[in-house]
Amino acid sequence: MSLTTHATNLAFSLAHANLVPGPASALIPATFAPTTQLGVSFGDKAVDLGTFFRAGECKQAPRISFSPEADTNIQGDADASYLFVLTDPDAPTPDDPKFAFWRHYVVSGLKPAGKDGEGRILTKYLGPGPKDDSKPHRYLFLLYREPAGLSLAKEDVGGEEFVQRRSFKPAEFAEKHGLSPVGVNWMTCAGDGWVA
Repeated sequence: MSLTTHATNLAFSLAHANLVPGPASALIPATFAPTTQLGVSFGDKAVDLGTFFRAGECKQAPRISFSPEADTNIQGDADASYLFVLTDPDAPTPDDPKFAFWRHYVVSGLKPAGKDGEGRILTKYLGPGPKDDSKPHRYLFLLYREPAGLSLAKEDVGGEEFVQRRSFKPAEFAEKHGLSPVGVNWMTCAGDGWVA
C-alpha cells in the first residue's frame, strides 16, 4: 500500500473512531500526515487501523516495524532514531477516561527496517487489561522521530508502577523532548470475558 493511500485510510479511521477530533487530537493533529507506515503485530496477528483484539492476545510485547521515512532528507540520515509509545485514551473505561493516557510501553532509539538498532525500553511492556464489563478500549501506537543527540532515561518518562503509568501526557512529553510524530496505528481491545 502506498504511503498516500495509507495516510488517507489512517485519517478516515481515526475520525471514525473519534480519535481525531477527540481525546487524541493533542497527539494527532488533524493535519498530521504520516511519513512512514507503522507496523505493529502481536504474534501472527497484525494491528491494522482498529483491529479488534482480546486482552489474552496481547500478553507479550508487540513487534514493531517501519520503513525509512519518505522524506529524502531523513532517509539520508543514518543516525535517525525513533521513539515508540503505546497508550490507552480510554482508561479506566471509555465512559470515564479519567486516567487517560495510560502508558503501556515506551521504547527509544528504534531504527527503521534494514538499520541496526534494537531500542532501549523506557517503560516495560504491560499488556492491555480492560475489565470484562468495560466496552472495548482504543489503543494508540505512536511513532516519533527523535532529535539528534537525544538520550532519554526511564526517569524522563515516569515510573513503571501501576498508578505511575496513568494520566501520562504524550503530547507534552513529545514537545518537551522535541519529538516529531511520523507514524500512527491503533487497535481496539476488550477483556477476554467481554460480551458484545
